[in-house]
Amino acid sequence: METGSISSRYSPRGVSDLGAAPLRFSRVRILTLMRNPLKRYYGQGDLHFVTFSCYRRRPLLGTVRSRICFLKILDQVRSKRSFLLLGFVVMPEHVHLLVSEPPGSNPSIALQVVKQEVSRRLREKHRLSSETQDGPKFAEARTAEEHFWQRRFYDFNVWSEKKFREKLEYMHANPVKRGLVEHPKDWPWSSWGHYALGETGLIRVDSLDDRVAENLSAGMRKSQNPHP
Repeated sequence: METGSISSRYSPRGVSDLGAAPLRFSRVRILTLMRNPLKRYYGQGDLHFVTFSCYRRRPLLGTVRSRICFLKILDQVRSKRSFLLLGFVVMPEHVHLLVSEPPGSNPSIALQVVKQEVSRRLREKHRLSSETQDGPKFAEARTAEEHFWQRRFYDFNVWSEKKFREKLEYMHANPVKRGLVEHPKDWPWSSWGHYALGETGLIRVDSLDDRVAENLSAGMRKSQNPHP
């Protein structure tokens, strides 16, 4: 298969086509203003499509062990911080998540905990800058998060069913577009199996509860343009 192209055996489908529970959005919010994707907009009841990358886009999540480690820590932090995980894909050098806001907090704090713990855990296994034959190479760092992750992350507020589906399809197609696999089912480090097959997979994917759905559909306000 040519790198960067999607196999003819896979074509993205909508969430309803995959047998997922119907989502409850009543109206789409109006977009009237471009905003900085690094500026955060919290407290409106939106979901958040977040993207963060490994340091200098290095494939520090390029091994099965490192991706499983990331998902285990994400699951632990999700449980402790009580946010919803509605979609994800873990790529060799970056991660996409679709999450709700933690009660009384925000995704920035939760993601900082995830990033710090993943960096600390993987550095322990590789003894900081040591390099195994098949493992990732780490740069020297003074703190747990430094030089494993790029600073900050991109955040897009998801306010409608259309955007929810769009971000899910984008995430699930990512490994295929990158030429890593021919079909999303062959990349277990994503939420595709939950929506397509109803499978639990490597980590539980939450359902969009009534509280979040009502918040998403309530009111009309400005939001930023989507990022890739």
